[in-house]
Amino acid sequence: MTVFIDSGGWLSVVVATDRYHEAGKSYFEAIIDLRASVVTTDFVLDEVITRLRYDVGHARAAEFLALVDRAAAFGVLRVVRITDELWDSAEAIFLRYADVCLSFTDCTSFAWLAANPVDEVFGFDSHFEIMGHVLQPPLA
Repeated sequence: MTVFIDSGGWLSVVVATDRYHEAGKSYFEAIIDLRASVVTTDFVLDEVITRLRYDVGHARAAEFLALVDRAAAFGVLRVVRITDELWDSAEAIFLRYADVCLSFTDCTSFAWLAANPVDEVFGFDSHFEIMGHVLQPPLA
């Protein structure tokens, strides 16, 4: 099983006051217990680190960076770097969907996912469902 983690997924796990914290934490623990292959991008991590820095402080952002580094070093997490090719694909998606409020980071994720299908996306952004991906966890 392969799971792509979006910004909202990461934030739900590491920020106790996040509105999706309980659902996110439970889902994250479940995919870790299943030993799922977990992947994210450097752009997603940039969003998370920036949001943590602004919302809960530099120390929490630094803790998250250390967590990501450890997970990658142990082979639990794969961090994909946005290449020129992915950038070009993301730009095309961004321009094609002018009527949808997508972040450019979302577009880089969609570009990567188009070339690298996964079983699920861990996050809370319904745009992933609109783009044809299975979004988890389900919200009541």
